[in-house]
Order: sequence, then C-alpha cells, then structure tokens
Amino acid sequence: MNNITLLGMPGAGKSTIGVLLAKALGYDFLDTDLLIQNQENMLLRDIIAQRGLKEFKKIEEEVNASVKVDRTVIAPGGSVIYGEKAMEHLSDISKVIYLELSYEELTKRLGDLTQRGVVFENGQTLEDLYAERVPLYEKYADLSVKTDGLDIGEVLGKVLQNL
Repeated sequence: MNNITLLGMPGAGKSTIGVLLAKALGYDFLDTDLLIQNQENMLLRDIIAQRGLKEFKKIEEEVNASVKVDRTVIAPGGSVIYGEKAMEHLSDISKVIYLELSYEELTKRLGDLTQRGVVFENGQTLEDLYAERVPLYEKYADLSVKTDGLDIGEVLGKVLQNL
C-alpha cells in the first residue's frame, strides 16, 4: 500500500495539501472530483443540479471505487464517505488521512458552497452536514491531523511527520 487518501470537509485543504504532499514524496496527485467532471463532461455543481444528489453520489462512488493508482496522493470530494464501496476500496489501496477542521474554522474558510459543488440535502445546513460527516471521516481514517490555525506548510509538516 503506497498511496495516500486525504479526507475532510470542503475547504480542509485536501487538494492543496495533496499536491504539496505528492511533490514532497515524489508521488502523483489525483483529484477524483476532476475525474468525475472529465467522465461526465460537466462541473460537479451542474451534475448535482441536472441529475440530482442521488445520481451524483452514485457516480462519485463508482469513480472512487475504481481508482487504480500507485504511489499517488488521492484527494476525493468531501462526500466520498457516503459511498461504502468507494471507502472500502480507498482503504484497501491507501493510507487514509483525515484533515480535521473545527466547524468554526470551516465557516471562515468556505465561500459560496453552491459554486464548490458541495453535496447538501434539501434544507440541510452546513452545521448539519458537518455533524453528519465528521463521524464518517473518523470511522474511515487511519490517522487524523488537526489543521486549525495552521498554515499550509505546517499542515504538510504534520502530515509528513505522521506518515
């Protein structure tokens, strides 16, 4: 097992840290949201708007469950944890690291969530989403790294230290 998967809420730094971590380790970097967009030939937010959340989650699970890579840092979307098949696969092929972010820090970092293609159920708030996802991130993580109050370099350092 020589891959690393980064889990966390949108804005936790999965893609940013992922690219830097890949460079530091001499690994490739894979953002599975980009795979989904390429496969479907549309932006995440458009998939959600046009096909609905249920279909988006199905596509997301299929794409993440079929990732075949070696020496790669994988950054899936924050909603990947809803797909049991995808998470079992990612756990089998990689060390899973949860980039932990407090709710307070999360609200500071995030801009317009609809522009990010964040997976919300109707009537769900960011706080609801956070409360729903955190136990799932913790369930699947091999290790967690607290990122509150740290800059990118410090988070990268903590991740490398924990590997």
